[in-house]
Amino acid sequence: MKIPTIQRVTGLAVAACVAVGTIFATPAFASDKITLKKDGKVLEGTIVREVEGVVWFKYTVAGVEQTQMFTAEEYSAIVKDAADPKAPAGEKKADAPSTPVPLADSNKKPDAKPGVTRGAVITLGETRDPAQGDMVGLFMTSYALDQMMPMLEEEVGNDGTGVVVLRVNSGGGALSEVQKLSDEIHNKYKKKFRTVGWIDSAISAAAMSTLCLEEIYFTSRANFGACTAWHGNLVAAKGISLERILIQAEGFSARGGYDPMIMRSMQIQQPLSATRLADGTIKFFVDETSGEIIVNRKDEILTLNSETAMKIGFSKGTADNLADLGRAMKFNEITWVGDNIAGSPYPICKAEKWNIAYRKQAKTDENNTQRYIAAYQNNFNAAKSEPTRDGRAKFVNLARQALDKIKAMVRNNPNFIQFALNMENEAEYHEFLEKEEKKLRELMR
Repeated sequence: MKIPTIQRVTGLAVAACVAVGTIFATPAFASDKITLKKDGKVLEGTIVREVEGVVWFKYTVAGVEQTQMFTAEEYSAIVKDAADPKAPAGEKKADAPSTPVPLADSNKKPDAKPGVTRGAVITLGETRDPAQGDMVGLFMTSYALDQMMPMLEEEVGNDGTGVVVLRVNSGGGALSEVQKLSDEIHNKYKKKFRTVGWIDSAISAAAMSTLCLEEIYFTSRANFGACTAWHGNLVAAKGISLERILIQAEGFSARGGYDPMIMRSMQIQQPLSATRLADGTIKFFVDETSGEIIVNRKDEILTLNSETAMKIGFSKGTADNLADLGRAMKFNEITWVGDNIAGSPYPICKAEKWNIAYRKQAKTDENNTQRYIAAYQNNFNAAKSEPTRDGRAKFVNLARQALDKIKAMVRNNPNFIQFALNMENEAEYHEFLEKEEKKLRELMR
C-alpha cells in the first residue's frame, strides 16, 4: 500500500509539498528509569529523546510497547543506564547514580504573593525559530491547547482569576482547524481563565481562530486579518462554499463581541468605515464615506494594524512587552509564572515548555515525513523480494522501525493523519496500521 504524500497548507490554501530532512535512528531498548511525581511509580524503559527537560520515554505495558512524553514537572527523578551495549557509536549515557536524584530548577520564579493574580503566556505559532512552525492545523492546534490546559490550571488556577495570554504569531493555515480552535478557546479556556490575545501576527486562519477572544491586544508591529479562503491550487472560495465560510465567521465575531462587518471585510473586498459615538461605542458603515475613520477601501481586503485596531475598538491596547501588557490589562501587580530563559521576552511556563517541544517535534516530523514513508515502502518491498525468511527478517525489522516513526509522529500530533497521510480520520488511520502490520506478520511466516 502506498502512503500518500504530505499536504502543506498555508494561508487557507492547500498545496502538495514533499519535505526532505534527516532521519533519526530508533534507540535500542535499555534500562533507563523514570520516577513519576503523581504516584511515585517507577517506569523502566528507554529515554528516546530529551528537549529542555521534556523527556520522551519508551516502555512496555502488558507486552505493548508505547512512548510517552513527560515534562520536568511530571517526574521527580531519572536514572540512566550507564552500560547500554547497543547505544549508537559516539553516544555515551550518563553514569547511573545509586539513588534517583531529584531534578532541581534554579531558574524557577518564586510563588506568587497571596492574592496576586498569576498569569502565563502561551505562543500560538512561532515564525522566528526555524526549528518550530506556525501553520494552523499542524503547529497551532486545538489538540495542543487541550493538552496544555491541565498544566495551566496547575500554574494559574481554573476559577477565572488566572490569566492565560495567547501570543499569536502565525501566517495562517487550514480552515478545517479554525472551528476546533475557536471552540477550544471559547468553550473551555474562557470558562477557566481570563484568556486574552496578544497579537504579533495573525493572518488568515490564525485571525479567524482567535476572533472569539473579547480581549485582544496588539504589539506595535502587529497585523491581523486578510482572511480570504482558498481551496485546492490557490483557487479562491466562491458561491455556496464562500457563503458558508462567511456565515461561520459571523459566529466567531459574535463570540468575541465584534461587528461582523470587520471580519467580512477581511474575507471579501468590502468597504468599511467607522465613527466613534459620544458614548464611546463604534458605529460601522459598509462604505468609505459615512464614517469618520476609513477602515477598508472597496477594492481591498482588510488587514488591521495596531493603530487602526485601536481607533475602532478592536484592540484593547498596544504592548510590546509584559510590563506594557500588564498595564494595558489594568493590573497593579501580576505574577507571570515560569522560568526566565535567556532571549525570551516572557517567562516560559510548564505548558509553554511543552508547547515548544511539541512544535519542534512536529517540525522534525514534517521535514522527515517523506523519509519515514519511503523507508517503510522500500524496506517492505525489499522484504517481499527476499526468498528466505531470514533474508526477509532484516528488511521487515527496518520497515517496522519506519512504521514506528509514523506512529510516533501521529502520537505527538494527531493532525498528521490528515496533513501528512491524507487520511480522513483516526478510524481510517488505525485500519491502515492494522493492514500494514498484518502484511509484515505474513512476510515472517
